[in-house]
Amino acid sequence: MGGQACVFYGAAQFSKDVDLAILADPENYTRLHAALADLNARRIAVPRFDPQLLARGHAVHFRCQAAGIEGLRVHVMTRLRDLPDFQTLWERRTTLAEDESNVFELLAVEDLVQAKKTQREKDWPVISALVEGHYRQFGQEPTPERVRFWLRESRAPFENPAR
Repeated sequence: MGGQACVFYGAAQFSKDVDLAILADPENYTRLHAALADLNARRIAVPRFDPQLLARGHAVHFRCQAAGIEGLRVHVMTRLRDLPDFQTLWERRTTLAEDESNVFELLAVEDLVQAKKTQREKDWPVISALVEGHYRQFGQEPTPERVRFWLRESRAPFENPAR
């Protein structure tokens, strides 16, 4: 749902971490703990890994120590600022599949644009690239929702895909 998702959408951004939004339930926490153990991930920074803190919108940050991914950071969240609940995000997600074993569940572009709205200057060109890419993909199939998205979120003019 972060920089890695931007890469999938064609708004390439160098990212040194993997951001995950997960459904907050006991089964997922058990699976998350097992995955973090496989990655030999150690919590860094604050806060501690606490489902109540995640539910309030905090992220928990880990650094992996497993061979081949040493130093990779993983950020885990259950709520995203200014976005709807996980179930709504999941229903709107984009699914990309290379094959049956490599399936990637991404935030919808519209939600990713909202998630990328931070105080970091480096995120604004990425937002522009995401919106332009969405327009190039769907510009020939405008809907009122898409047009509102393009007009609300565009930071620069882009060409008509019909040309």
